[in-house]
Amino acid sequence: MAEKEIRSSAPRRRGPAKAGMGGEKPKDFRGSMKKLLKYMGKYKFTLFAVMIFAAGGTVFSVVGPKVMAKATNALADGLMKKIAGTGGIDFEYIGKILIITLALYLIGSLLQFVQGWLMTGVTQKLAVSMRKDITDKINRMPMKYFESRTYGEVLSRITNDVDTLSMGLNQSVAQVISNVCTIVGVIIMMLTISPLMTLIAVVMVPLSIILIAILVKFSQKYYRMQQDYLGHINGEVEENYSGQLVIKAFGREKAVTEKFDETNKVLFTSAWKSQFLSGLMQPLMVFVSNLGYAGVAISGGYLAIKNIIGIGDIQAFIQYVKNLTMPIQQLANIINMLQSMTAASERVFEFLEEEEEVQSIEDPVHLDSVEGNIEFDHVSFGYNPDQTVINDFSVDVKKGSKIAIVGPTGAGKTTIVKLLMRFYDVNSGSIKLDGHDIREFDRNELRSNFGMVLQDTWLFRGTIMENIRYGRLDATDDEVVEAAKAAYVDHFIRTLPGGYNMVLNEEASNISQGQKQLLTIARAILADNRVLILDEATSSVDTRTEELIQKAMDRLMEGRTSFVIAHRLSTIRDADKILVMNEGDIIEQGTHDELLAKGGFYADLYNSQFEEVEE
Repeated sequence: MAEKEIRSSAPRRRGPAKAGMGGEKPKDFRGSMKKLLKYMGKYKFTLFAVMIFAAGGTVFSVVGPKVMAKATNALADGLMKKIAGTGGIDFEYIGKILIITLALYLIGSLLQFVQGWLMTGVTQKLAVSMRKDITDKINRMPMKYFESRTYGEVLSRITNDVDTLSMGLNQSVAQVISNVCTIVGVIIMMLTISPLMTLIAVVMVPLSIILIAILVKFSQKYYRMQQDYLGHINGEVEENYSGQLVIKAFGREKAVTEKFDETNKVLFTSAWKSQFLSGLMQPLMVFVSNLGYAGVAISGGYLAIKNIIGIGDIQAFIQYVKNLTMPIQQLANIINMLQSMTAASERVFEFLEEEEEVQSIEDPVHLDSVEGNIEFDHVSFGYNPDQTVINDFSVDVKKGSKIAIVGPTGAGKTTIVKLLMRFYDVNSGSIKLDGHDIREFDRNELRSNFGMVLQDTWLFRGTIMENIRYGRLDATDDEVVEAAKAAYVDHFIRTLPGGYNMVLNEEASNISQGQKQLLTIARAILADNRVLILDEATSSVDTRTEELIQKAMDRLMEGRTSFVIAHRLSTIRDADKILVMNEGDIIEQGTHDELLAKGGFYADLYNSQFEEVEE
């Protein structure tokens, strides 16, 4: 088993662990919107065009009722003249008005269609750009971030949050522009008909805004909680799905279900509260608009009796009142979307603003050829500032040496490898490669000199050929096959359906664990690096296969500096030097025979393993 050490100061976040966050204060709404607008700056010209088309479409739609009122007035005047016997209805004039009105509505609809098409393009490009930025960010993140979060939480940023943001932008931005223009335009047109009726209608707007503001204040924190717990749900589902074998083996189905139900309950509560509070907006807006209708009907009837306005003006004004209340109601619904969108954008930008691993430095060291001399000079390190894992570790490794690191679980063996690869930086002391502090290298260039085979195999969805070639992307098919032969994996590959072209699934579960380990060893052989790190590289294979792998490893390690972390001490008897670690210190070092002769900690470990075998 791999070492289970404390990996980071940040706790590994799980769903139920944050069940008490209901009182969390809402994030900075205004600040998040500023970040989002800044991020959308690359599409500013398209967004400007969207605003023009949205405003233009709204203008044509708003003018329509005013023009239609002329037709209604002409019809009413014609009827009155016909009744009085002084004339009739001017259908030709009414027909022209109707044609003009139809043209206005058609042009308005066309402009709104164009702005919708443009806005959809912007939101989809934004989603693509944001996912790319998140993916690029992942490659720049320090190891401690991934060791303190679940996969589901990170995946939720790429899927749920980006989708919520994209959908919210697509449905809200153009509508906000259209609705604001509609409200302004409608109020102007209403004033041209009757200032008194306009005052009665507009007085309802502040009341609507106050009600909306109160609801937003209470619902925003629940939207934030809802987005957070979507990430927790994803994390638990991913873990439960990938860990089904262990869950069933230990009979933990009930416990896992209860844990999921607890997280799901918090998600349900936050979602229910946010949706309920937002759902109150619609009936409240309807109530306020009905009050406006009643006031307009009474005042309009009075003004018509006094011959101050015509019947067509009342008809147009009532239509404008409807056009005024509808965008206010839509804005209320859009605020619902904006809250969810802002909560999603906060999470995305939080991720994009996380601390990054410094990839490059000024005047980095470049080595034309790496010899493989490694020196640990009084290295101290702790994942937490107040908890040291490695204490004053020093060792000088000459090129071509085979160094074995052994010790009980938690002794710090894997931590040494992480420091060597600069997954973490030392707290004090230094690690040198060919006389140069590894902090003087660019991280990518430094790591390109190391080959790794870990206990936890990693293979991606693709052919076996592609998975082995991952060690050196420019390798030919023949070189891949030779590496597979060197790892004693060629024979079993050829027995598989498709051979080297067989596609491994996402979990690589269509081959055995031992076969996966062999493929990762073949990958390391193909990479042909000067320094090798083997962390329990043969722990997942049977004894016969282990012997074959050991022969391949011995040939591979010839002339290369090798660090071998092993629990099976029988596999490292031929090491040039064995470092025995316990509680972060080297307590013994020497060859296998020298350490056995001492009869110390190593001898006890070695003898205990043989006693277990005999039992």
